[in-house]
Amino acid sequence: MSLIKRFAFYFGGFGIGLVFLFFIKDKIGASFNFDYGPNSRTLKNIRIKERMFSENSTNALKSHQLDTANISYILQKGSVLFKESNTKLDSCKIYVIEGNAAPKETPNSDKRLKITVENCNKKATVLEVAVEY
Repeated sequence: MSLIKRFAFYFGGFGIGLVFLFFIKDKIGASFNFDYGPNSRTLKNIRIKERMFSENSTNALKSHQLDTANISYILQKGSVLFKESNTKLDSCKIYVIEGNAAPKETPNSDKRLKITVENCNKKATVLEVAVEY
């Protein structure tokens, strides 16, 4: 079999497999997110856990007219500041996450938040919220 025919069979099968995955992935509940970097893995790990808020964080959110949706947005699009975080702890690691409070063209898009999250095995607690303009 010539090399051109081998490539044709390979790419034909590969294409059929991609089409199959495209139409079937929703039915089997598969996701193809590429959360391989340390920032993405940390944010995903915090997002999938039960989220709690300290009294200080809820007061800060109320005083700046923000809500938990803004925290969810930061946990989706924010950046983990590993130099300011304490990841050496055994039980619950402390992460500092920074990002815009909301997408562009929305009311709170001019605010930047810096949140401190305690990430334990079963829950993540937002300890502090600092607003930067």
